[in-house]
Amino acid sequence: MSRRAVALIGARSGSERVAGKNVRLLAGHPLLAYAIETARQAGVFERIVVSTDNEDIAKVARWYGADVPFLRPAEYASSTSPDIEWIAWTLPRLGERFDLFAIVRATNPFRGPDVIRRGLEQLLATPEADSIRAVELVKQHPGKMWEVTIDGRTMMPLLDQSHLDVAWHAGQYQALPRVYVQNSALEIAWTRVVEATGTREGRVVAPYVTQGYEGLNIDDEDDFELAERLVADGRARLPVVEREPYPAAS
Repeated sequence: MSRRAVALIGARSGSERVAGKNVRLLAGHPLLAYAIETARQAGVFERIVVSTDNEDIAKVARWYGADVPFLRPAEYASSTSPDIEWIAWTLPRLGERFDLFAIVRATNPFRGPDVIRRGLEQLLATPEADSIRAVELVKQHPGKMWEVTIDGRTMMPLLDQSHLDVAWHAGQYQALPRVYVQNSALEIAWTRVVEATGTREGRVVAPYVTQGYEGLNIDDEDDFELAERLVADGRARLPVVEREPYPAAS
């Protein structure tokens, strides 16, 4: 039995740390174009929907082949609005039902379509999971993190290590438990999860471990500059965008 999946690309206006982030140019195209092209090249989605509160962003999305059936209400587009709000608002308004949805963020330009294909295959092969989410090994291990007392005079380990013969903060990284941190490169979930749990991920989450720059998320200006260097140096690849650049951005 085939499963119907929809790609949801959130692209609200008003980014605070990187102005106009979703439509900022990287190698000649707005970031949004690479998310749309990644979803298209993955070949697993019945529909690619961009959710935005801004008509100018909607025009860019449509230029690159995405569907923008409506604008997102302002109350679901603030810097503090959780994703579940616009997802739960969007899904029932698409006019058709989908079994799965993926959040394909414009801020992860090096994710690539193969990550989406493999992530979907992994989720389908993990029937006990409600969703799958991208993670990567931490570089700063929580076993070496500390809490400083209010007066700033002393500190204590963030994690209780009193049961250990050798505290994690005193050990080598290679000897510590493997700990992963989430990144925003991949999120795929069964749509039933949204209604059943009021969350976008559900109760059982499968890990998709990203490699290299797949998990690089553009959160601030330093991240954007890094992305530009990676492209210029050939250390990371962007999806090939087959359309001409959006006219206003050329």
